[in-house]
Amino acid sequence: MRKFVFLAAASIFTWLACTNRQSSIATLDNTIHNWLTLHLDSLEAEAEHLQALVAARAPEPELKTVFRDCRRLYKQLEWFSAYYAPATSRQLNGPPLPEIEVEENKASDPAGLQVIEELLFPYDTSLHKALQKEAKGLVSSLIPLRHTVENTRFDTAHVFDACKMEVFRTATQGITGFDTPLSGWGLTETGVALQAVRDVMQLTGAPDSLLLRFDSTIAATGKVAPDGGFDYAQLLVSHLNPLSAAMTDWFYAEGLQPIKYPQALKNTARTLFDSGAFNTAYFVHNADAAPTPDKVALGEMLFYDNRLAGNGRRNCSSCHVPEKAFTDGLPKNVSLDGGATVLRNTPTLLYAGLQQAQFYDMRSPTLENQVLDVLHNEAEMHSSPERVSAWLNQDTALKSRFKGAFPDMQDSILPRHVMRAIAAYIRELHPFRSDFDRYMRGEQTALTAQQKKGLNLFIGKARCATCHFMPLFNGTAAPSFATTESEVLGVLKAPGAKELDPDMGRYIHTKLDELKYAFKTPTLRNISLTAPYMHNGAYRTLEEVMEFYNKGGAAGYGIVVPGQTLSADSLQLSSAEIAAVIDFMGALTDR
Repeated sequence: MRKFVFLAAASIFTWLACTNRQSSIATLDNTIHNWLTLHLDSLEAEAEHLQALVAARAPEPELKTVFRDCRRLYKQLEWFSAYYAPATSRQLNGPPLPEIEVEENKASDPAGLQVIEELLFPYDTSLHKALQKEAKGLVSSLIPLRHTVENTRFDTAHVFDACKMEVFRTATQGITGFDTPLSGWGLTETGVALQAVRDVMQLTGAPDSLLLRFDSTIAATGKVAPDGGFDYAQLLVSHLNPLSAAMTDWFYAEGLQPIKYPQALKNTARTLFDSGAFNTAYFVHNADAAPTPDKVALGEMLFYDNRLAGNGRRNCSSCHVPEKAFTDGLPKNVSLDGGATVLRNTPTLLYAGLQQAQFYDMRSPTLENQVLDVLHNEAEMHSSPERVSAWLNQDTALKSRFKGAFPDMQDSILPRHVMRAIAAYIRELHPFRSDFDRYMRGEQTALTAQQKKGLNLFIGKARCATCHFMPLFNGTAAPSFATTESEVLGVLKAPGAKELDPDMGRYIHTKLDELKYAFKTPTLRNISLTAPYMHNGAYRTLEEVMEFYNKGGAAGYGIVVPGQTLSADSLQLSSAEIAAVIDFMGALTDR
């Protein structure tokens, strides 16, 4: 009888726990729905207000005021929109550039708040029809966002993850003014976005200590530095990084269960700059290609084996020299036959595994495709995975090692095993051991005062961080790391020359006018070791590179490049400021 009573009590306790848990989930779901609906109503009303003012040809100051309010109201919803409805989010606040769909060979016109900003700063009345179209489109784009709100069930794990991703987004895009390059509202909107995240975190039951950390971070976004500028470095190391760390600590201390599906950043990453923050497998397109110690060891062996090349006299390290950050120090390397040069400058392989496209022209979506391309290329290797696997299969010991690394392997090493092994080795080339990384992890003396000044310029006045996104400093943007961007700079044939380099970049493989002279945004990590620069290797020093950007790319030299994505306006950087930015980039060298 006593046993029956105990079991009954245990059953009742379990039922109550499940009921309370379900009740808690239902309460949070209802609370978040109400919060989002209230804020979406406000944004919709203000967007309709903007549409009415545009139709009435209201004066510029009034248009800009209401537009600013629209942006702020959107920023309150960004944590939700960017996470739960990324396609809609792009329509609402995507870059003012065509969206390229390579597989379908078409480009879609940009839309949303960033396009409206370009039409209002400065306001050109001759473009009134275009402004009318964008204002109307903004209102229409809110319809699918409302549908997403209505059809989403919210739980603590996903809401928390969305909020944490928004903190990362503010650290890498918000403070840089990525989506407010003309109005300059980046820092102000960062405070707005963080306030919304704070409110949502409060709804999930976050403690007062965490909410107070939000308050101090929000306050810091409005503080002007003693020199009249803004100390982005201090905001990152003293506020944004500790904030995301405190959020993560609270989540796990509460015993809450994280989301299950893999993302680019590990759930346990406390900041964007943790040494083990990245989930390498996220960037792998096939489970069998995920790096393991055995695959990496085989890939490393192959990387340095001259038998890779058709003539038996070249391997991967012939062009990707470890001591030169896996580049070669040449404008363009010599072709396999020694009679000419290859098409482009050799890029670093460091951090190549943490991006969504390979080669300057982004023609390969994976590292495996890149290996295949290089092996087949007559100027580079003039070989093939089939030829490599043929001589590998003659070595019994190597066959045994491959079998251990690839359990699905039958009797022979296949071409795909060759490509996956080399790719696995390259995927592990992401040390994150620079002075900058040490500084971001709390070592205040890791950067000199000059380098901190350079970091602040890099994020602020020099606008480098709007294309070279932290923490990878390439074109793959946090926090999703889902796409890798290219830019049209109008690279010159030689520094200062008023002639474009003839290489058409991505256009060679995808015949869209928007891709003429477009090249992938490469990483700046280890850039002090990877001279010469640009896809043509024509720029010998970082000073030459900075001068090119400071003048506004090709446009600054009087050359018209349709579709130039780099602002044509001069950055107005002094020689001392350029030196500071270069000193900072030196702190991106891995030790």
